[in-house]
Amino acid sequence: MPIETVNPATGESIKRFTPLTDAEIDERLAIAERTFASWRRAPIRTRAEVVARAGDLLEQRKLEYGRLMTLEMGKPLKAAIDEAAKCATACRYYAENAEKFLSDEAVDAGDVRSFIAFEPLGPVLAVMPWNFPFWQVIRFAAPALAAGNVGLLKHSSNVPQCALALEQLFVEAGAPGGAFQTLLIGSPAVQRVLEDDRVAAATLTGSEGAGRSIASIAGKAIKKTVLELGGSDPFVVMPSANLDAAIATAVTARTINNGQSCIAAKRFIVAEVIADAFTTGFVERMRSLVVGDPMDEQTNIGPLATAQIRDDLDDQVQRSVAAGARLVTGGKRREGAGFYYQPTVMIDATRQTPVFREETFGPLAVITPVRDLDDAIDTANDSRFGLGAAAWTTDAAEIERFARDLAAGSVFINGMVASDPRFPFGGVKKSGYGRELSEFGIREFVNVKTVRIQKPKTEGHATTE
Repeated sequence: MPIETVNPATGESIKRFTPLTDAEIDERLAIAERTFASWRRAPIRTRAEVVARAGDLLEQRKLEYGRLMTLEMGKPLKAAIDEAAKCATACRYYAENAEKFLSDEAVDAGDVRSFIAFEPLGPVLAVMPWNFPFWQVIRFAAPALAAGNVGLLKHSSNVPQCALALEQLFVEAGAPGGAFQTLLIGSPAVQRVLEDDRVAAATLTGSEGAGRSIASIAGKAIKKTVLELGGSDPFVVMPSANLDAAIATAVTARTINNGQSCIAAKRFIVAEVIADAFTTGFVERMRSLVVGDPMDEQTNIGPLATAQIRDDLDDQVQRSVAAGARLVTGGKRREGAGFYYQPTVMIDATRQTPVFREETFGPLAVITPVRDLDDAIDTANDSRFGLGAAAWTTDAAEIERFARDLAAGSVFINGMVASDPRFPFGGVKKSGYGRELSEFGIREFVNVKTVRIQKPKTEGHATTE
């Protein structure tokens, strides 16, 4: 896959980049190693100040960065601007809390002095996706840099200008040269980088296949990894729910980022007694969405990021129809330039249907009626994924059941699943392992070191006065 900016709204190639040579990769790794040797010893407060300045720049340039994101991957401009602003929030969060999260923790063990220290590991390779081209990177970079690690970014090949802008962001924020570097390389070069002894660990957000590959390479090299992989999030609606609010939120939860989000709601599991009413309201709202130029503020749904993603989504729809599912609305590519797909709703899909079993990336929803609470939980958990889950109910007993029994890294009751710097983010099952964000995220790439300092024993030794 070429490293190239292609405007998904038009299909036009904007700019191509030449991948780094082996020699250039080695030079970047050497710089990272040298920078880490000094950056790790900088006071936490100094590192936090750099992260804080990055946050200030993100806020100041959110329109500029938003336009760049929209150009390269097609999300509506307002959503892209909001993404840059969210990145600023994450930087400030870690700037304010890094010292608290990483300070030595004293342990009363009867010794003169005992404590737990949190020390950086070294250069960390981040293999990041295109769908949130700034947010996915910042939620790794802000805690990693604050902790004293240095970052090596292998971004998705269709957002190279975002990748370079992120490198420049940290330079301008005052990070030393080499603290955060973008590697313009293709996927085949990732193994070489990860196997290099100068790279200490890796984090990946992406597909199951990419996760298996990174985990396999890192495992052989005995290196720590954090994986945030796919999702097929359930959105459960019970009879006691505020139906209007649930429907409105459901449409947003499915179509956020043009439907291209791991934590977008994808499977809508609705109690039989309200299934018809939910479907009618949901379909009406999906049909009312404005599909068009993502730079236009009136647009709700922009293009999918690439022609391949659009074609893969259409293939899932067609295979599901062949398996007996029924289209209620949408289900077609939009004619003309760009990688657009109609907002689509399907019903009558069994649990074995592709749109139920597979992760769907795009504005495609499947609605499944269920008999009762037990059936709802069983249906929601019938997935190899476990990233996020939402449930709508005002029944106290149901709330407790959903909170405890839904198999996911995040469970939201009467709300939409979303990431927040204050809370750990990650999944279970095939959605990956490890956590980003919060205190848990900053401690993923540190050595949790036990230190016990005891009095030297003097028995049997002569002493002098």
